[in-house]
Amino acid sequence: MDDPEKDEMTGLTARQGWMGLLAAADPGALAARLAALGELPAFEWLRAPEVGGVMVRGRAGGTGAPFNLGEMTVTRCSLRLTTGEVGHAYVQGRDKAHAERAALVDALMQGPQAAALREAVLVPLARMRSAARAARAAKAAATKVDFFTMVRGED
Repeated sequence: MDDPEKDEMTGLTARQGWMGLLAAADPGALAARLAALGELPAFEWLRAPEVGGVMVRGRAGGTGAPFNLGEMTVTRCSLRLTTGEVGHAYVQGRDKAHAERAALVDALMQGPQAAALREAVLVPLARMRSAARAARAAKAAATKVDFFTMVRGED
């Protein structure tokens, strides 16, 4: 069954996309974006932020048999807005405030203010992520060595 909300290029739903963006966002940048919105809505905890670990799996060459690479610390939480929307978040590390903010944005994105929130929070975070990736790619490209064989003219 095809999901009309799925992005054909990535195979992700819109919600998977924004949750991934929020989880990987710089905690300070996310906090600043939310602070600029003013007063945030009230919510109740379904699962208060808690720190735990998850097993990270890898594949040799990206396609080989999976193996356990190691453990990673994550923080997760779930909340419900007074209007009924539920938000969830899993973030790398031990930052409970980051998890709370990510879950809050997840819940708000399911409500009527989603378009405004997308422009105020998600689009700037996506631009920051793109700029960081471009800077990392440029730094890596500066160290690239191109090997070539010179023709000696004997042919």
